[in-house]
Amino acid sequence: MSKEKESVLEGFKAFLMRGNVIDLAVAVVIGAAFTNVVNSVVKGLINPVVGAFGTQDLNKYSSCLKSPCETNGAGEVVSGIPIMWGTVLSAVLTFLITAAVVYFLMVLPMSKYLARRARQQAAEEEVQETADVSELEVLKEIRDALIAQRGPGTAVPGQTTAGQTASGQAIPGTNNPGQAHS
Repeated sequence: MSKEKESVLEGFKAFLMRGNVIDLAVAVVIGAAFTNVVNSVVKGLINPVVGAFGTQDLNKYSSCLKSPCETNGAGEVVSGIPIMWGTVLSAVLTFLITAAVVYFLMVLPMSKYLARRARQQAAEEEVQETADVSELEVLKEIRDALIAQRGPGTAVPGQTTAGQTASGQAIPGTNNPGQAHS
């Protein structure tokens, strides 16, 4: 096999193994199974309710655009132009039921879960930030307490104070606490 055919096959294999394609395949399979559930709800619940006002089969609701509308025994139109608005109504009801079930059973709970999770993560980040700030404040207090214990004019080795050079000598003309004023 040529290298071009190999790269095409490898590309196709990589495409099939991507997560999005597999997720889409799962969604199609679940959607097909879910369609049967929705159709059962329409035929078992919606159609009988509509049947209380007329016929149980919504597909039988129609109007005739060009009279007379006649059908043969197989249900095929022989003459006239029928408008099958019952079929459209049935499809719209099926869509609305499907959309409502998907929204209330899948989308809404997932969005509430994700919002709750985002609030928890924000609270954890805030606690961590507060802990970091608190730790910094405690370290500053410890530093200030250590400096206060050593007394004025005592520098920490390697640290300079105002009016001192890096070697700890006073800079003339500055107000250094360890220097006498003249």
